[in-house]
Amino acid sequence: MMIGLMAEAREPCTMLDKTTSPDGQGGFTRAWVDGASFHAAIVKDTSIEARTAEKQGLSEVYSVYVDKELALEYHDVFRRNSDGAVFRVTSEIKDSTTPDRASFSVGMVSAERWVLT
Repeated sequence: MMIGLMAEAREPCTMLDKTTSPDGQGGFTRAWVDGASFHAAIVKDTSIEARTAEKQGLSEVYSVYVDKELALEYHDVFRRNSDGAVFRVTSEIKDSTTPDRASFSVGMVSAERWVLT
């Protein structure tokens, strides 16, 4: 359970699952399909380091806050429904969660803005 402003900042998101199917010529094609829905608070990293990295052509970096039970995994891909922005998780949620005895349940992962391939 998230509390206060963090709960208000959450917005609908959709997991994206990569699938493969035969292409009819002995190979296969890849596609991304919608998976489970969830809510997350997504905040862009605006530190000097992040802005410098962006200017050098590196990805935009975000902090993503979810209920820790969601357990986003490294390289999970999801879409923010409001604008279609796609993100790929770049850290492990187990490294940044509230303690079990806390009155709220929040986990944080880092993510990069990503283009589906």
